[in-house]
Amino acid sequence: MAALIECVPNFSEGCDQSVIDAITEAMTSVEDVTLLDVDMGADFNRTVVTIVGPPEQVLKAALSGTKVALERIDMSKHSGEHDRMGAVDVVPFIPISDSTMSDCVELSERYAEHASRDFGLPVYLYAESARSDQRIRLPDIRRGQYEGLSEKLTDPAWKPDYGPAEFKPKMGVTATGARNILIAYNVNLDTDDKSSANKIAGKLRTSGVLKKDSDGQKIIGPDGKAERIPGRFQSLQAAGWMYNDDIAQVSMNLLDYSETGLHIVTEAIRKEAQTLDLEATAGELVGLVPLNAIVDAGKFYHHGSDDADIETLVDAAISGLNLDYLCEFNPHERIIEWAAGVTE
Repeated sequence: MAALIECVPNFSEGCDQSVIDAITEAMTSVEDVTLLDVDMGADFNRTVVTIVGPPEQVLKAALSGTKVALERIDMSKHSGEHDRMGAVDVVPFIPISDSTMSDCVELSERYAEHASRDFGLPVYLYAESARSDQRIRLPDIRRGQYEGLSEKLTDPAWKPDYGPAEFKPKMGVTATGARNILIAYNVNLDTDDKSSANKIAGKLRTSGVLKKDSDGQKIIGPDGKAERIPGRFQSLQAAGWMYNDDIAQVSMNLLDYSETGLHIVTEAIRKEAQTLDLEATAGELVGLVPLNAIVDAGKFYHHGSDDADIETLVDAAISGLNLDYLCEFNPHERIIEWAAGVTE
């Protein structure tokens, strides 16, 4: 299988379709780059674009999209509910197949180098590409948002990794980096009780739940922070949510599916639900998913998986996770490698 990289740039425009069309056309004009998703949000005034392709082509596409976005978006006129700091707010590179995290770190550094040199764009490196602890988390870099940039950029501690330490009202600043793929996955329960979903989520997620005393008050530790009881799994974010008025769900982000996989959290939710006299009725994937994540689940749910082909394992995962319960699950549209036309 050829090397495949995903890139998910976030642009600070979610209302003007013509702007987003121009950006995506610039990106998909690069040969071998596939557009997987365009998610426009008017309230956030933000669009998340997902592309996939070979490393060099994805880098070229990201820079092409950046060029158009910087020409068409004026941050001095931007407003929206989502935290943001630039016309091109964040550009993450994600290894999918036959590629590594270090490959994506290098791509992010090359993106930053080219964007700062060619467009005069101030760029921060974050996540796996970060060069200091205070720049690992995107919320830390975004703190103060666009409105705070003019002051922030005068602080030597917040000098951009690439480009000028200069406030540019039209473009703002950009963050780029390498990270693992995030799988957004929800499991529905046969109840309208959101608190039940919250209870399950608290037992499973990495951050766990707050420790409380006999009066129900949170316990503060010697460091002045609230103490927590850790959850069962690593690299898992989870919360109780409502699928609709009648159905509660455990809503999750799997931050590293190789550590905590789809089938692992699904089976844990089923067991926890049983202790509450509930059942897990459906699995729901939001967006696309890497092939390996589905195959891992298929191996769990298919007996004799050592002899099974890929298609059989995918079918076993769809059935075992109940991904086709709410609506048809088309693996050729929902699995990243297959949607991109990449096969073994």
